[in-house]
Amino acid sequence: FGIHALLLVAVTPSPVTAAAQSENDVTGEGVYPPVWDLAAENLLDFPIKDNKIVISPWNYQERLGVYKSLLNASAKYFGAFGPQNSGNILWGLPLQHGWQFRTGRLADPSGVTSCGYENGELLCQSVRSWWSCMNYYLAIIPFLGAVEAGLFGQLPYEIEILPPEEQKDDFCYSVKDCWSRMPKLMDDWKAFFESSASLSSFKLDDALGLMWKAHTASIAYALPKFQASLKYLSDPEANFGEDWADAVDFIAATHFCTDLPTTNNFQVFLPQRMLVEGDVLPSISGFSPQQNKVLVSLRALHKTNKLTGGLLLKSWQKAMSTEAGRKMGRKLIENLISS
Repeated sequence: FGIHALLLVAVTPSPVTAAAQSENDVTGEGVYPPVWDLAAENLLDFPIKDNKIVISPWNYQERLGVYKSLLNASAKYFGAFGPQNSGNILWGLPLQHGWQFRTGRLADPSGVTSCGYENGELLCQSVRSWWSCMNYYLAIIPFLGAVEAGLFGQLPYEIEILPPEEQKDDFCYSVKDCWSRMPKLMDDWKAFFESSASLSSFKLDDALGLMWKAHTASIAYALPKFQASLKYLSDPEANFGEDWADAVDFIAATHFCTDLPTTNNFQVFLPQRMLVEGDVLPSISGFSPQQNKVLVSLRALHKTNKLTGGLLLKSWQKAMSTEAGRKMGRKLIENLISS
């Protein structure tokens, strides 16, 4: 019961918040990530140079175009789960990235450059941003895994991913390069896209399981790599980043659905700005009681899991190891939302 209660407090929006989000859905506000309409629709919309499709993932609009291409190319597999591709479980990735952009988490936290700021290069994504670097492994790696799985068919050009100005060794830049550096990670994402293509045996719970397996593998791989980037953040923001990364493992175990409406409802309770020195839980100024409660719960979840040497997560994963268990976990969340 304790594990269930702790996780449910952490991941459940209040009925009021969920209702407010539903109103936004009706008016069309905040449903899609910022500048979604301007992002590339497919791979051939990106610049082509020297017989290569060239993508700069350090530009927010271009990284968004990678996500949009993924969603468009995979739409045929998720048509039965919602109108206008809204049931596509890949929506969680660009929506989360849009939240990062909207809240200033992709800008240069060191303040050395104007990257990501309104009075500078607004669409620039800083390589000094912990969030931006972590997200690289939830954008470019899934994308190249999809390319390898044949999601985009036979492409007439190779794909080249442009490097950042610094920390170049922390990233990979082509299908071949990524396969040589992180074969297990690429294989996990490739397996997800290949499973989605198997329409005859397609099952949403299975697809969610493979997607979350790859998702958590990306975070686990990137987390130690970008530990040093946390030094650019305030202590409260750095703590929140680590808490959030840890909580994803708990959420993943339930095969939480990451389609368009569910993810939008889910994100309402996340902090709508960067945390700064002086932000003290559980009464951060300008945050709703629900947002404060969620941050407190994520902190408690992370601390408890650490104190138990990961036993809390293992116990939760065991409870969620069957389809019936996962259904119960999600049902508990739904019941709490509607109560």
